[in-house]
Amino acid sequence: MDASEPLGLRERKKLRTRETIRREAFRLFETNGYPNTTVEQIAEAAEVSPRTFFRYFPAKEHVLIDDNQIPPIIAAFAAAPPEMSFVAAYKHAVLSTFAALTPEERDNAIRGQRLMYSVPEARGILYSNYVRLIGQIAEAAKDRLPDTIEEFERRVLAGTIVGVLMTCADGTPMPGDPISAGLEILERRLNLDAQPEPGLF
Repeated sequence: MDASEPLGLRERKKLRTRETIRREAFRLFETNGYPNTTVEQIAEAAEVSPRTFFRYFPAKEHVLIDDNQIPPIIAAFAAAPPEMSFVAAYKHAVLSTFAALTPEERDNAIRGQRLMYSVPEARGILYSNYVRLIGQIAEAAKDRLPDTIEEFERRVLAGTIVGVLMTCADGTPMPGDPISAGLEILERRLNLDAQPEPGLF
């Protein structure tokens, strides 16, 4: 489905169920502590079965990772005005995607981000998500970068953006300073037309 197409009833219901599970999980994590909260408790609070929980999240720690925002961000990055630079297009995609969140989705995003960086069990998943994001940005950048820039170089450029996210995201629940400031620094310093000085590489 195109990112601009409205979601059908079934997709909207699934998103609501996912958000409800996350909201109740966060409430229990904040009340009882992450280690003391079970999947069964989360399912009961969200009024779903444990089996339904596992249809949405493969494990408890995955509740902390908000994968739903990645596809619209990548779609908005690919569709950003062509005159935008590589970094500016990604910043535009992130800001526009998060601006479109409902109040409940925004609240869940803030709570999930804060919890995610405080739970050691989520670190490995977070790393895997960052690696996957590098590949998604690099793939979406095919039409934004000159044909002379090959896949490996696109992945390196995508990695610079993800590096900024990793540097700035800890303790920053939503786009804004220092994430926006970090991307602005990267945009100022990254010149895709510059040639490396002899002997540097």
